[in-house]
Amino acid sequence: MSKKGLNKFYNLVESFENLPSIGKKSALRLAYHIVYENSYSGLKLAHSIEDAISTITKCSICNAMSEHEICDICLDDDRVEGKLCIVQSAKDIFNIEDSKQYDGRYFVLEHLDEENLDKLKKIINKNSVENILFAITPSIANDAFILYIEERLKELNIRFTKIAQGVPTGVSLENVDILSLSKAIKCSVDI
Repeated sequence: MSKKGLNKFYNLVESFENLPSIGKKSALRLAYHIVYENSYSGLKLAHSIEDAISTITKCSICNAMSEHEICDICLDDDRVEGKLCIVQSAKDIFNIEDSKQYDGRYFVLEHLDEENLDKLKKIINKNSVENILFAITPSIANDAFILYIEERLKELNIRFTKIAQGVPTGVSLENVDILSLSKAIKCSVDI
């Protein structure tokens, strides 16, 4: 089919293609669905996108996503104040929260700059943080990221931990890269 006469449709397809993990076929399928098969869901999607973009901002305390100046987690008195989880992306908080295994507070540290490090130190002091958990994707670059933060905070007498690394559940050892396998062996636990 020619693009001539359907510029708006193909602009919509292109907009979907610009999203992460959406290829041309998926973009075409989504655009067709919301234009031709279910225009109500398309209008609802457009409204939701506009509403989210205009209202969601960064929490002034922890840099997480929030609809207010301070996010719900920072306002939650039931959170353990002495525990702080450092992530590199606000979206990582959703996964950690879904696990229901962490009850402390968070700090999103996307960039290593003085402003963010000063903000981090203020949170540590204000909340009497004793334990910091790094929930960061394992890599050599991120290991350096963690070491740099530990070095900058060493005078604060904090216990540093990071999420476990190794072999994912249900994955055959032949499909695990050597670095992940070596870390899993190094960090093996008693059963």
